[in-house]
Amino acid sequence: MESFALILMQKNKETLEIEKEIGSYTIGSNLDLINGIYMTCEDEKNIVHLKLTTEKDVEDWEFSAILDYYDDEVLNELILSVKEIEDAYNPTWEVDFEFVDSQDGMQSKIESILDKHKKELDEVYAEIKDKEEEYK
Repeated sequence: MESFALILMQKNKETLEIEKEIGSYTIGSNLDLINGIYMTCEDEKNIVHLKLTTEKDVEDWEFSAILDYYDDEVLNELILSVKEIEDAYNPTWEVDFEFVDSQDGMQSKIESILDKHKKELDEVYAEIKDKEEEYK
Protein backbone atom coordinates (compact mmCIF):
# COMPACT_ATOMS: atom_id res chain seq x y z
CA MET A 1 0.00 0.00 0.00
CA GLU A 2 1.16 3.50 -0.75
CA SER A 3 2.15 5.76 2.16
CA PHE A 4 0.84 9.30 2.50
CA ALA A 5 2.04 12.38 4.34
CA LEU A 6 -0.16 13.80 7.06
CA ILE A 7 0.57 17.43 7.93
CA LEU A 8 -0.09 18.62 11.48
CA MET A 9 -0.77 22.36 11.82
CA GLN A 10 -1.06 24.40 15.00
CA LYS A 11 -4.21 26.48 15.34
CA ASN A 12 -4.96 29.31 17.71
CA LYS A 13 -7.35 27.86 20.30
CA GLU A 14 -9.53 30.98 20.34
CA THR A 15 -9.68 31.94 16.65
CA LEU A 16 -8.85 28.53 15.11
CA GLU A 17 -6.58 30.36 12.65
CA ILE A 18 -3.58 28.37 11.45
CA GLU A 19 -0.39 29.59 13.11
CA LYS A 20 2.33 27.23 11.88
CA GLU A 21 3.22 23.77 10.63
CA ILE A 22 4.21 21.38 13.41
CA GLY A 23 5.22 18.27 11.48
CA SER A 24 4.66 15.85 8.67
CA TYR A 25 4.06 12.16 9.31
CA THR A 26 4.10 9.23 6.91
CA ILE A 27 0.98 7.14 7.38
CA GLY A 28 1.03 3.73 5.72
CA SER A 29 -2.61 2.75 6.04
CA ASN A 30 -6.04 3.92 7.15
CA LEU A 31 -5.42 7.55 6.15
CA ASP A 32 -8.95 7.54 4.69
CA LEU A 33 -10.27 7.29 8.26
CA ILE A 34 -9.00 10.79 9.09
CA ASN A 35 -11.37 13.72 8.61
CA GLY A 36 -8.98 16.32 9.99
CA ILE A 37 -6.12 16.96 12.40
CA TYR A 38 -4.70 20.01 14.13
CA MET A 39 -2.97 20.98 17.36
CA THR A 40 -3.75 23.67 19.95
CA CYS A 41 -1.89 24.85 23.03
CA GLU A 42 -4.13 24.39 26.09
CA ASP A 43 -3.00 25.04 29.65
CA GLU A 44 0.62 24.96 28.48
CA LYS A 45 0.13 21.53 26.87
CA ASN A 46 0.08 20.78 23.16
CA ILE A 47 -3.14 18.89 22.43
CA VAL A 48 -3.74 17.16 19.10
CA HIS A 49 -7.33 17.02 17.85
CA LEU A 50 -7.82 14.12 15.43
CA LYS A 51 -11.17 13.59 13.72
CA LEU A 52 -11.83 9.94 12.87
CA THR A 53 -14.56 8.83 10.50
CA THR A 54 -15.59 5.92 8.27
CA GLU A 55 -13.75 5.00 5.08
CA LYS A 56 -16.98 5.12 3.07
CA ASP A 57 -20.20 7.07 2.89
CA VAL A 58 -22.85 5.32 4.93
CA GLU A 59 -26.62 5.12 4.58
CA ASP A 60 -28.86 6.84 7.13
CA TRP A 61 -29.65 3.62 8.98
CA GLU A 62 -25.94 2.69 9.09
CA PHE A 63 -25.07 6.09 10.55
CA SER A 64 -27.26 5.46 13.60
CA ALA A 65 -26.27 1.82 13.92
CA ILE A 66 -22.54 2.61 13.77
CA LEU A 67 -22.87 5.20 16.52
CA ASP A 68 -24.92 2.78 18.63
CA TYR A 69 -22.44 -0.09 18.31
CA TYR A 70 -19.10 1.76 18.21
CA ASP A 71 -17.29 1.43 21.57
CA ASP A 72 -15.11 4.51 21.84
CA GLU A 73 -13.60 3.16 25.06
CA VAL A 74 -11.27 0.98 22.96
CA LEU A 75 -9.27 4.17 22.33
CA ASN A 76 -9.00 5.22 25.98
CA GLU A 77 -5.49 3.85 26.58
CA LEU A 78 -4.16 6.03 23.72
CA ILE A 79 -6.06 9.29 24.12
CA LEU A 80 -7.24 11.89 26.63
CA SER A 81 -10.83 12.14 25.41
CA VAL A 82 -13.24 11.26 22.62
CA LYS A 83 -16.53 12.81 21.56
CA GLU A 84 -18.99 12.21 18.75
CA ILE A 85 -19.28 15.00 16.20
CA GLU A 86 -23.00 15.35 15.53
CA ASP A 87 -23.03 17.61 12.47
CA ALA A 88 -20.85 15.43 10.22
CA TYR A 89 -22.00 13.66 7.05
CA ASN A 90 -20.63 10.29 8.21
CA PRO A 91 -20.08 9.07 11.78
CA THR A 92 -17.19 11.12 13.16
CA TRP A 93 -15.36 11.17 16.47
CA GLU A 94 -12.87 13.76 17.68
CA VAL A 95 -10.10 12.28 19.79
CA ASP A 96 -7.71 14.45 21.76
CA PHE A 97 -4.26 13.43 22.90
CA GLU A 98 -1.03 15.04 23.96
CA PHE A 99 1.48 15.85 21.23
CA VAL A 100 4.49 13.52 21.15
CA ASP A 101 7.66 15.53 20.55
CA SER A 102 9.36 12.94 18.37
CA GLN A 103 8.77 12.21 14.69
CA ASP A 104 8.64 8.44 15.15
CA GLY A 105 6.70 8.65 18.41
CA MET A 106 4.01 10.89 16.96
CA GLN A 107 3.73 8.81 13.80
CA SER A 108 3.44 5.64 15.87
CA LYS A 109 0.77 7.22 18.10
CA ILE A 110 -1.37 8.27 15.12
CA GLU A 111 -1.01 4.85 13.49
CA SER A 112 -1.95 3.08 16.75
CA ILE A 113 -5.10 5.19 17.06
CA LEU A 114 -6.01 4.52 13.42
CA ASP A 115 -5.41 0.76 13.82
CA LYS A 116 -7.67 0.54 16.89
CA HIS A 117 -10.33 2.68 15.22
CA LYS A 118 -10.25 0.51 12.06
CA LYS A 119 -10.49 -2.69 14.10
CA GLU A 120 -13.50 -1.35 16.01
CA LEU A 121 -15.20 -0.17 12.80
CA ASP A 122 -14.72 -3.59 11.20
CA GLU A 123 -16.31 -5.24 14.24
CA VAL A 124 -19.21 -2.76 14.12
CA TYR A 125 -19.78 -3.38 10.40
CA ALA A 126 -19.96 -7.14 11.06
CA GLU A 127 -22.35 -6.60 13.98
CA ILE A 128 -24.79 -4.33 12.12
CA LYS A 129 -24.81 -5.99 8.69
CA ASP A 130 -28.22 -7.64 9.28
CA LYS A 131 -29.80 -4.85 11.32
CA GLU A 132 -31.09 -2.58 8.54
CA GLU A 133 -34.76 -3.28 9.31
CA GLU A 134 -34.26 -2.35 12.99
CA TYR A 135 -32.97 1.09 12.00
CA LYS A 136 -35.38 2.02 9.19
